[in-house]
This record gives sequence, structure tokens and C-alpha cells, in this order.
Amino acid sequence: MNGTAHMAAGAAAGFITANSIGADFASTATLVTFGGISGLIPDLDIDGKLSNKVTFSSKMIRAAALVIGLLMMVYSFLEEGGSDQWIGLGYGAGILLLSTFITQRRMLTFTGIAVTVGGWHINETWLCLLGIYIVIASLVSHRSYTHSVIGIIYFGFIARYLESSLMIQGVFEACMLGYASHLAGDMKVLPFNRRGVKLFLPFSSKEM
Repeated sequence: MNGTAHMAAGAAAGFITANSIGADFASTATLVTFGGISGLIPDLDIDGKLSNKVTFSSKMIRAAALVIGLLMMVYSFLEEGGSDQWIGLGYGAGILLLSTFITQRRMLTFTGIAVTVGGWHINETWLCLLGIYIVIASLVSHRSYTHSVIGIIYFGFIARYLESSLMIQGVFEACMLGYASHLAGDMKVLPFNRRGVKLFLPFSSKEM
């Protein structure tokens, strides 16, 4: 399933949750939103809709680094002398070299670290846990741990702390159903999926 389908399934899960608890309009909209986002969360392990939304464009950052590196080298060559010139040229060359390693997944890693620090700073446990999740997602292969039982259990802690923070009934259920809908939608039993999900990593790598 593509990102749009996963988001729609997650949003539907949020609506079902809202309907089951008799939520008012505002709460229903909130639960539908959280369900839709949760339906995309597992795909943070790939350059998809959500991962591209939560990070700056790697192309933009790479271009900025290239410009800064070149300007530093030109300035050092024209304005500096002696050892300062060589140091400036070296720094500029270093920035140019560093820019070649900037990818969307590395930007996601930096984003996860920033979210974790931000959550710690404002004392929001769910945000810290989400930041750690983002970092892990940026480091693992697609359809691995974020698409497993371990992934959904970990996300359950995020959802539980989020519900406690917002004090909105049904947030936990909407998030969990949204996340689970993604895993169900990626299973090999569905005819349009060539690959399945490795639900029981790290104990089994069998796709389901």
C-alpha cells in the first residue's frame, strides 16, 4: 500500500475509535488526525510522505553546505594569508566533503535527535520516545523493526504517554489501530503486496 492508502486506513481507524466512544466533533477530528498520522509512522524507515514532512530537504541542506564551503574557500584564498589561509581552505574543503554525506535519512536522524532533546527540555515523555523512534527508524532497513510487534509495542508507550499528556479519551486506541492498520496493509496475504512484514523480528525474519 502507498502512503495515501495507509493514511486513509489510519484515519478510518481513528473515526471508528471516535464513534465507539461517542466522541464529540472536535475529539473526532483529533482522533481521525492521530489515526491518520499513526498509519504513516511505520514508514519513517523510508523516504516517504511523513519522513519528508518532518525533515528539511537534504537537497536544500546539501546545497547550502556547498555554497558555504565554496565561499569559505574563496574568502580564505583572497583575504587570508599564511597558515590562516590554509586553515580556511581546509575548513571549506571539509564542509564540501561533509555535504556529500548529507542524505534524507541522515536528516531524519538529526530530526529524531532534535525531537528527543526537545521532548526532554519540555518534559514530555511521549516526545522523547517519539524522537528515539525516529532515530531508530532512520537507521534500520525498510519493513523491519518499525513493521514488527516490537515496533507496535514501543509505539504503544508513545501513544499512552500522548493520551496522558493531551487528556483526550481514545487517543491511545486511535494511534494503536492506525499503526496496526499499516502493518495489516503491508502483509503478504494481500494480493497487491509482493513483500510482507517481518512481524516477529528479531526472533524470526519470516515475512507474513
